[in-house]
Amino acid sequence: MAQATLFQFSLCPFCHKVKAGLELKKIAYDTIEVSPRSKSELPDLPEDAPKKVPVFQYGEEVLWDSTTILKYLDTIPGDSLNLLPEEEGAKAEALRIEEWVDDSFTQVLPTVLYGSWKDAWRAAKVTAECSKLSRTENMAIRYGGSVIMKQISKRILKRHGKNDPQSWLSEELDVLEKELGDKAYLGGTAPNIADAAAHGALKTIEGFSAFTTCMDRAKVASWYARVDEERNV
Repeated sequence: MAQATLFQFSLCPFCHKVKAGLELKKIAYDTIEVSPRSKSELPDLPEDAPKKVPVFQYGEEVLWDSTTILKYLDTIPGDSLNLLPEEEGAKAEALRIEEWVDDSFTQVLPTVLYGSWKDAWRAAKVTAECSKLSRTENMAIRYGGSVIMKQISKRILKRHGKNDPQSWLSEELDVLEKELGDKAYLGGTAPNIADAAAHGALKTIEGFSAFTTCMDRAKVASWYARVDEERNV
C-alpha cells in the first residue's frame, strides 16, 4: 500500500473530517502540520488548486477538498467499510447530510470556539504550539491570534445572519439529533461519510467549552462515543 499523508492545521474541522474517514477506513497515515502563514509544507499543487488544507497525498496522487478526499478513500483497496453507500438512495442521503455538516454545522464551530476570549486564547495557543514557527512568529500567533480569531467569529456570525453563537449551536445540535433519530449512526447501522464529517467537526473542539455543551446532549454523546470506538478499533 502506498504512503498516505495528510497536510493539516490542528484546528481545521475539514482536516479532522478527513482524519475521521481515514481512521474509519483503517488506512494508516502520517500528518504534516502546515504553517498558517507560509503554507510552505504543502506539496506541489496545480495552479487552479486552492493553497489551503486539507491536502491528501497517496503515493503520487495529490488531492484537495475534504469531500473529494473522502470519496477517493473508497478506491483504496481494503476490507473496511465504504464511506459512500453503494445504493443510490442511501448515497444521496449520506451526501445530503454531509453537505449540511459542511455548510452549516461546521460553520457554527469557529463562532463558539473563538466566541470567548478564554477559548480564543487557547485556540491561538494550540495553533502556535502545533505550527513550525520561529519564536517571534509563535509569540505573534499567541498574542495576536486571539484577536484575529474573535474577528473571524464576528464575520461568520454576520455572514450567516446570526447574533448568538450558543443559540446557533443549539439549533445545529437539534438538527444533528433529528438526523440521528433512532439510528446508531447517521449512516444507519454503520458510519459513513456523514458520520466522518460530523464527528470530525466535533473532534476539532474537543477540550474546549463548546464541546461540553455538545456532550450534554445524550443522543449526540452516545453517537460520538460509538464513532470514536469505530475509529479506534
